[in-house]
Amino acid sequence: MDLSQLPEVAGNIVATAQHSPALQASAEQVRAFKFLGAGVAIGGGAIGPGIGIGLATHGALGAIGRNPEILSDARNLMILGAALAEAVAIYALLIAFLLLFVVS
Repeated sequence: MDLSQLPEVAGNIVATAQHSPALQASAEQVRAFKFLGAGVAIGGGAIGPGIGIGLATHGALGAIGRNPEILSDARNLMILGAALAEAVAIYALLIAFLLLFVVS
């Protein structure tokens, strides 16, 4: 098989899976995977912002410790960075809500 045939083979696999009664998910399985997907979305989406906010705070406090005159500038930039990092967590929460309440 050469790589030019790959889309056709993948399409055949998907078509077979869609029409096979043995591979059809029950409503309970779909519901379980919705909850699992929502948990993974918010769990994974909260790790990055948590690390980002921690690193921003660490950097700002280190800079203020070395040079106390930059307190207001460092604080303002730290708050801006934390807000931008927190936006990622809010997007992950939005995806989790979409999975729970919109996806059927």
